[in-house]
Amino acid sequence: MGAKVVAVEKVFLQGDYTQTKNNLDLAIEGKGFFKLMNNGREVYTRAGAFKLDKDGYICDAHGNRLQPEFAIPQRTATITVEPGGKIVASGSDGRELGSTQIQLYNFANPAGLMAMGHNLLVPSEASGEPLQGNPGTDEFGTILQGFLEMSNVDVVEEMINMISTQRAYEINSKVIQTGDDMLHMASTLKR
Repeated sequence: MGAKVVAVEKVFLQGDYTQTKNNLDLAIEGKGFFKLMNNGREVYTRAGAFKLDKDGYICDAHGNRLQPEFAIPQRTATITVEPGGKIVASGSDGRELGSTQIQLYNFANPAGLMAMGHNLLVPSEASGEPLQGNPGTDEFGTILQGFLEMSNVDVVEEMINMISTQRAYEINSKVIQTGDDMLHMASTLKR
């Protein structure tokens, strides 16, 4: 019996959303990726759990800044992110203290992106170059503030696949053991 090769592929189907009520948690409804800067390198992610770094810039849990970089002014009382990607920082009196426009990025073949770990992806020849656009235009999704996109993994299907793989491994092990036993018996027979 031949060994079964299991391929790992990235599937960017929409996951379910969970409401967090954190103003910097952003989910993408539809297609697209956020762009972050990781040690001078552009990386992409759909993970929108953002926070402020020590300098007030919006970043992920590992300090990678959301692009374009935007520092939230110190006197900000509320942060609003519109579905079209505009971030507005307002003071306690409701006046706008600063704003910027988030861009989203698509790829001809998102499954071709190379994983770096921590939900970060980099383009490859297979993915093609990033295409930039405003959320809600063309093929780009919209931004949902105060929500996070959850995993799109079907746990039941993955459990069934794991059990099937385990059973195939057990069968292959028994076949090998039986073959070894038969060879041992054949070598010990008197002629």
